[in-house]
Amino acid sequence: MSHKLNVACLVSVGRHPASGRDRRSQVDACAVQMGLALAGKELDMVHVGDAANPALRSYLGMGLASMTVIEQAATADVLPSLVDYLQKENADIILMGMRTEQGEASGMLPYALAAQLGVPLVSGIVAVEEAAQGGYLVTQALARGQRRQLHVAGRFIASVDVAAPAGCQSAFGAAKRGQIETAAGNAANDEETSAWEVREAAKRMKRIGKAKAKGKSAAERFKAATAAAPSKGGQVMVNESITEKAEAVYRLLKEEKVVR
Repeated sequence: MSHKLNVACLVSVGRHPASGRDRRSQVDACAVQMGLALAGKELDMVHVGDAANPALRSYLGMGLASMTVIEQAATADVLPSLVDYLQKENADIILMGMRTEQGEASGMLPYALAAQLGVPLVSGIVAVEEAAQGGYLVTQALARGQRRQLHVAGRFIASVDVAAPAGCQSAFGAAKRGQIETAAGNAANDEETSAWEVREAAKRMKRIGKAKAKGKSAAERFKAATAAAPSKGGQVMVNESITEKAEAVYRLLKEEKVVR
Protein backbone atom coordinates (compact mmCIF):
# COMPACT_ATOMS: atom_id res chain seq x y z
CA MET A 1 0.00 0.00 0.00
CA SER A 2 1.28 3.47 -0.84
CA HIS A 3 -0.29 4.97 2.29
CA LYS A 4 -2.15 3.84 5.34
CA LEU A 5 -5.80 3.31 4.51
CA ASN A 6 -8.57 4.11 6.94
CA VAL A 7 -11.16 1.41 6.24
CA ALA A 8 -14.45 0.90 8.09
CA CYS A 9 -16.58 -2.23 7.78
CA LEU A 10 -20.23 -2.30 8.86
CA VAL A 11 -21.48 -5.70 10.02
CA SER A 12 -24.89 -7.07 10.97
CA VAL A 13 -26.18 -10.13 12.81
CA GLY A 14 -27.08 -12.89 10.37
CA ARG A 15 -29.64 -15.66 10.60
CA HIS A 16 -29.05 -19.36 9.98
CA PRO A 17 -31.46 -20.48 7.22
CA ALA A 18 -32.26 -23.83 8.86
CA SER A 19 -32.23 -23.22 12.62
CA GLY A 20 -33.04 -19.49 12.60
CA ARG A 21 -30.30 -18.86 15.17
CA ASP A 22 -28.18 -15.70 15.12
CA ARG A 23 -24.81 -16.02 13.37
CA ARG A 24 -22.34 -13.84 11.50
CA SER A 25 -23.72 -12.73 8.15
CA GLN A 26 -22.06 -14.57 5.26
CA VAL A 27 -21.81 -11.53 2.99
CA ASP A 28 -20.68 -9.27 5.86
CA ALA A 29 -17.91 -11.80 6.57
CA CYS A 30 -16.83 -11.34 2.93
CA ALA A 31 -16.69 -7.58 3.55
CA VAL A 32 -14.58 -8.09 6.70
CA GLN A 33 -12.20 -10.35 4.78
CA MET A 34 -11.84 -7.67 2.11
CA GLY A 35 -11.25 -5.02 4.78
CA LEU A 36 -8.54 -7.12 6.42
CA ALA A 37 -6.74 -7.40 3.08
CA LEU A 38 -6.81 -3.60 2.73
CA ALA A 39 -6.15 -2.36 6.27
CA GLY A 40 -5.06 -5.42 8.24
CA LYS A 41 -5.80 -5.36 11.95
CA GLU A 42 -6.36 -1.58 11.77
CA LEU A 43 -9.77 -2.27 10.20
CA ASP A 44 -12.54 -0.38 12.00
CA MET A 45 -15.41 -2.85 12.40
CA VAL A 46 -18.77 -1.36 13.44
CA HIS A 47 -22.15 -2.81 14.41
CA VAL A 48 -25.34 -1.04 15.49
CA GLY A 49 -27.48 -2.98 17.96
CA ASP A 50 -27.00 -5.16 21.03
CA ALA A 51 -23.39 -5.51 22.20
CA ALA A 52 -24.30 -8.65 24.20
CA ASN A 53 -25.23 -10.67 21.09
CA PRO A 54 -22.74 -13.61 21.01
CA ALA A 55 -22.85 -13.76 17.20
CA LEU A 56 -20.72 -10.60 17.04
CA ARG A 57 -17.71 -12.46 18.44
CA SER A 58 -17.59 -14.56 15.28
CA TYR A 59 -16.36 -11.43 13.50
CA LEU A 60 -13.67 -10.84 16.14
CA GLY A 61 -12.55 -14.43 15.57
CA MET A 62 -11.49 -13.45 12.04
CA GLY A 63 -8.41 -11.73 13.49
CA LEU A 64 -9.44 -8.34 14.90
CA ALA A 65 -8.58 -7.28 18.42
CA SER A 66 -11.65 -5.09 18.88
CA MET A 67 -14.84 -3.80 17.33
CA THR A 68 -17.22 -0.92 18.04
CA VAL A 69 -20.88 -1.53 18.84
CA ILE A 70 -23.23 1.46 18.78
CA GLU A 71 -25.87 0.39 21.26
CA GLN A 72 -29.49 1.11 20.54
CA ALA A 73 -32.85 -0.66 20.63
CA ALA A 74 -33.83 -3.05 17.87
CA THR A 75 -36.76 -0.77 17.00
CA ALA A 76 -34.51 2.25 16.36
CA ASP A 77 -33.30 3.30 12.91
CA VAL A 78 -29.61 2.50 12.36
CA LEU A 79 -29.04 5.21 9.75
CA PRO A 80 -28.67 8.31 12.05
CA SER A 81 -26.24 6.46 14.34
CA LEU A 82 -24.09 5.29 11.43
CA VAL A 83 -24.03 8.74 9.82
CA ASP A 84 -22.90 10.38 13.10
CA TYR A 85 -20.16 7.80 13.64
CA LEU A 86 -18.81 7.74 10.07
CA GLN A 87 -18.73 11.53 9.80
CA LYS A 88 -16.38 11.61 12.78
CA GLU A 89 -14.18 8.73 11.59
CA ASN A 90 -13.90 9.97 7.96
CA ALA A 91 -12.92 6.55 6.56
CA ASP A 92 -11.41 6.33 3.06
CA ILE A 93 -13.45 3.21 2.23
CA ILE A 94 -16.65 2.00 3.91
CA LEU A 95 -17.42 -1.68 3.28
CA MET A 96 -20.69 -3.45 4.00
CA GLY A 97 -22.78 -6.37 2.75
CA MET A 98 -25.42 -5.74 0.09
CA ARG A 99 -28.24 -6.68 2.49
CA THR A 100 -28.82 -8.26 5.88
CA GLU A 101 -30.07 -11.79 6.49
CA GLN A 102 -32.89 -10.71 8.81
CA GLY A 103 -34.92 -7.64 9.66
CA GLU A 104 -35.88 -5.37 6.76
CA ALA A 105 -33.16 -6.79 4.46
CA SER A 106 -34.20 -4.30 1.78
CA GLY A 107 -30.67 -3.56 0.58
CA MET A 108 -31.38 0.19 0.77
CA LEU A 109 -29.00 1.05 3.64
CA PRO A 110 -25.86 1.49 1.45
CA TYR A 111 -27.77 3.90 -0.82
CA ALA A 112 -29.26 5.88 2.08
CA LEU A 113 -25.88 6.06 3.80
CA ALA A 114 -24.13 7.26 0.62
CA ALA A 115 -26.78 9.95 0.14
CA GLN A 116 -26.43 11.18 3.75
CA LEU A 117 -22.62 11.25 3.66
CA GLY A 118 -22.43 12.71 0.15
CA VAL A 119 -20.04 10.03 -1.17
CA PRO A 120 -20.32 7.70 -4.20
CA LEU A 121 -21.54 4.13 -3.86
CA VAL A 122 -20.25 1.12 -5.81
CA SER A 123 -22.59 -1.85 -5.45
CA GLY A 124 -21.90 -5.56 -5.79
CA ILE A 125 -18.11 -5.51 -5.57
CA VAL A 126 -15.84 -8.57 -5.25
CA ALA A 127 -12.41 -6.88 -5.00
CA VAL A 128 -10.82 -3.49 -4.37
CA GLU A 129 -7.22 -2.31 -4.59
CA GLU A 130 -5.28 0.93 -4.77
CA ALA A 131 -4.61 2.21 -8.30
CA ALA A 132 -1.13 3.27 -9.42
CA GLN A 133 -2.49 6.58 -10.77
CA GLY A 134 -4.30 7.31 -7.52
CA GLY A 135 -7.73 6.32 -6.26
CA TYR A 136 -8.94 2.73 -6.27
CA LEU A 137 -9.65 -0.06 -8.76
CA VAL A 138 -12.92 -1.75 -7.86
CA THR A 139 -14.06 -5.03 -9.43
CA GLN A 140 -17.83 -5.28 -9.72
CA ALA A 141 -19.79 -8.52 -10.14
CA LEU A 142 -22.22 -8.67 -13.07
CA ALA A 143 -24.74 -11.24 -14.26
CA ARG A 144 -23.59 -14.69 -15.50
CA GLY A 145 -20.23 -14.48 -13.74
CA GLN A 146 -19.01 -11.44 -15.64
CA ARG A 147 -16.80 -8.80 -14.00
CA ARG A 148 -16.29 -5.08 -14.58
CA GLN A 149 -13.45 -2.95 -13.23
CA LEU A 150 -14.12 0.65 -12.23
CA HIS A 151 -11.78 3.44 -11.18
CA VAL A 152 -12.98 5.38 -8.12
CA ALA A 153 -11.28 8.57 -6.98
CA GLY A 154 -11.55 9.57 -3.34
CA ARG A 155 -13.73 8.34 -0.53
CA PHE A 156 -16.53 5.87 -1.34
CA ILE A 157 -18.93 3.25 0.03
CA ALA A 158 -18.86 -0.28 -1.36
CA SER A 159 -21.55 -2.92 -0.90
CA VAL A 160 -19.95 -6.36 -1.16
CA ASP A 161 -21.47 -9.13 -3.28
CA VAL A 162 -21.81 -12.72 -2.07
CA ALA A 163 -19.51 -13.73 -4.95
CA ALA A 164 -16.56 -12.06 -3.17
CA PRO A 165 -13.96 -14.30 -1.48
CA ALA A 166 -15.53 -15.95 1.56
CA GLY A 167 -14.64 -14.86 5.06
CA CYS A 168 -12.02 -16.93 6.85
CA GLN A 169 -13.00 -19.35 9.58
CA SER A 170 -13.61 -17.75 12.96
CA ALA A 171 -11.08 -18.80 15.62
CA PHE A 172 -12.60 -19.53 19.03
CA GLY A 173 -9.66 -18.14 21.03
CA ALA A 174 -9.47 -14.89 19.09
CA ALA A 175 -13.25 -14.47 19.37
CA LYS A 176 -13.07 -14.79 23.18
CA ARG A 177 -10.10 -12.42 23.52
CA GLY A 178 -11.50 -9.69 21.28
CA GLN A 179 -12.78 -6.53 22.92
CA ILE A 180 -16.18 -4.99 22.21
CA GLU A 181 -16.15 -1.22 22.70
CA THR A 182 -19.58 0.37 23.07
CA ALA A 183 -20.91 3.79 22.15
CA ALA A 184 -24.30 5.41 22.61
CA GLY A 185 -26.59 5.40 19.59
CA ASN A 186 -29.65 7.25 18.43
CA ALA A 187 -32.63 6.50 20.68
CA ALA A 188 -35.35 7.53 18.22
CA ASN A 189 -37.67 4.69 17.24
CA ASP A 190 -38.32 3.87 13.61
CA GLU A 191 -42.05 4.63 13.49
CA GLU A 192 -42.58 3.05 10.08
CA THR A 193 -41.16 -0.40 10.86
CA SER A 194 -42.68 -0.50 14.37
CA ALA A 195 -46.12 -0.96 12.78
CA TRP A 196 -45.02 -3.90 10.62
CA GLU A 197 -46.12 -7.46 11.24
CA VAL A 198 -43.25 -9.96 10.90
CA ARG A 199 -43.98 -13.62 10.20
CA GLU A 200 -42.37 -16.63 8.59
CA ALA A 201 -42.44 -16.72 4.79
CA ALA A 202 -44.61 -19.39 3.19
CA LYS A 203 -42.95 -22.20 1.26
CA ARG A 204 -42.74 -21.72 -2.48
CA MET A 205 -44.63 -24.04 -4.79
CA LYS A 206 -42.55 -26.85 -6.22
CA ARG A 207 -41.72 -26.24 -9.86
CA ILE A 208 -43.02 -28.80 -12.37
CA GLY A 209 -40.27 -30.78 -13.99
CA LYS A 210 -37.68 -29.97 -11.34
CA ALA A 211 -37.29 -33.63 -10.41
CA LYS A 212 -36.44 -34.55 -14.02
CA ALA A 213 -33.52 -32.13 -14.08
CA LYS A 214 -32.14 -33.37 -10.77
CA GLY A 215 -28.83 -35.17 -11.15
CA LYS A 216 -28.29 -34.11 -14.76
CA SER A 217 -25.24 -32.16 -15.89
CA ALA A 218 -25.41 -28.56 -17.10
CA ALA A 219 -24.81 -29.72 -20.69
CA GLU A 220 -27.72 -32.19 -20.50
CA ARG A 221 -30.06 -29.53 -19.05
CA PHE A 222 -29.04 -27.06 -21.77
CA LYS A 223 -29.62 -29.67 -24.51
CA ALA A 224 -33.06 -30.50 -23.12
CA ALA A 225 -34.02 -26.81 -23.03
CA THR A 226 -32.81 -26.01 -26.56
CA ALA A 227 -33.52 -29.22 -28.47
CA ALA A 228 -36.25 -29.07 -31.09
CA ALA A 229 -39.44 -30.98 -30.33
CA PRO A 230 -39.61 -34.37 -32.10
CA SER A 231 -41.83 -34.59 -35.18
CA LYS A 232 -45.22 -36.15 -34.50
CA GLY A 233 -46.35 -36.65 -38.11
CA GLY A 234 -46.15 -35.08 -41.54
CA GLN A 235 -45.92 -36.11 -45.17
CA VAL A 236 -42.90 -36.58 -47.41
CA MET A 237 -43.57 -35.39 -50.95
CA VAL A 238 -40.92 -36.07 -53.60
CA ASN A 239 -42.46 -37.00 -56.95
CA GLU A 240 -45.69 -34.97 -56.63
CA SER A 241 -46.30 -31.98 -58.83
CA ILE A 242 -45.66 -28.42 -57.69
CA THR A 243 -49.41 -27.83 -57.45
CA GLU A 244 -49.89 -30.83 -55.15
CA LYS A 245 -47.00 -29.73 -52.95
CA ALA A 246 -48.41 -26.20 -52.73
CA GLU A 247 -51.84 -27.51 -51.79
CA ALA A 248 -50.29 -29.68 -49.03
CA VAL A 249 -48.46 -26.68 -47.59
CA TYR A 250 -51.64 -24.61 -47.74
CA ARG A 251 -53.63 -27.30 -45.89
CA LEU A 252 -50.97 -27.45 -43.18
CA LEU A 253 -51.03 -23.69 -42.72
CA LYS A 254 -54.82 -23.78 -42.36
CA GLU A 255 -54.64 -26.62 -39.80
CA GLU A 256 -52.12 -24.60 -37.77
CA LYS A 257 -54.39 -21.54 -38.13
CA VAL A 258 -51.60 -19.51 -39.73
CA VAL A 259 -53.92 -18.58 -42.59
CA ARG A 260 -57.70 -18.53 -42.77
